[in-house]
Amino acid sequence: MSRRSGILEFAVLGLLRESPMHGYELRKRLNTSLGVFRAFSYGTLYPCLKTLVANGWLIEETGSTTEDALAAPLTGRRAKIVYRLTAEGKEHFEQLLSQTGPDAYEDETFAARFAFFGQTSRDVRMRVLEGRRSRLEERLEKMSASLARTRERLDDYTLELQRHGMESVEREVRWLNELIESERAGRDLKGPATGGPASRDTTSGTSGVLPRPGDDPRPDAPDDTAT
Repeated sequence: MSRRSGILEFAVLGLLRESPMHGYELRKRLNTSLGVFRAFSYGTLYPCLKTLVANGWLIEETGSTTEDALAAPLTGRRAKIVYRLTAEGKEHFEQLLSQTGPDAYEDETFAARFAFFGQTSRDVRMRVLEGRRSRLEERLEKMSASLARTRERLDDYTLELQRHGMESVEREVRWLNELIESERAGRDLKGPATGGPASRDTTSGTSGVLPRPGDDPRPDAPDDTAT
């Protein structure tokens, strides 16, 4: 399994742990609520769902409501398929949540992991945050060394671009420091309860929009009725 498909499976399981959804709802949540999937291909979602069903981690149910079931024969359209997490799927997702290896610190993986920190134990959150910070500090050191070696050969615009990249990483390190301090003090993050996806509290089990690599990391498709 590629890292990208693994991240997608993780996110789908996490969203369905909150509540059952049909494919179109999942598409919207992945695209608008989880920043890491802003540009993901919709064509990858349904093969992912089929794989999760085959593994026994999801089940398919026809129609989410009685109204859907009654409307389908009248309109000539198939009822929507709703995906529900199984007990085995929940157990598998909890195993994924507990993992704190190097993959959890990578740019895309970390963003997906952070989106589900509200479902993650505090000790695991700490290990992931500290691992991410260590990874970025190593990146900063390499960037600084590279800039020192090449400074004389670069034009002003290229230098400015490299400085911008370093500043973005430095901002994320500061953000991580604040998060780690809060975790150590036993404080959970609390966000404004406005209901919008960008302002949802990521520690309450609801996923929020996350920074992409290089962004300032501070909190700042036609309907497919057959699925």
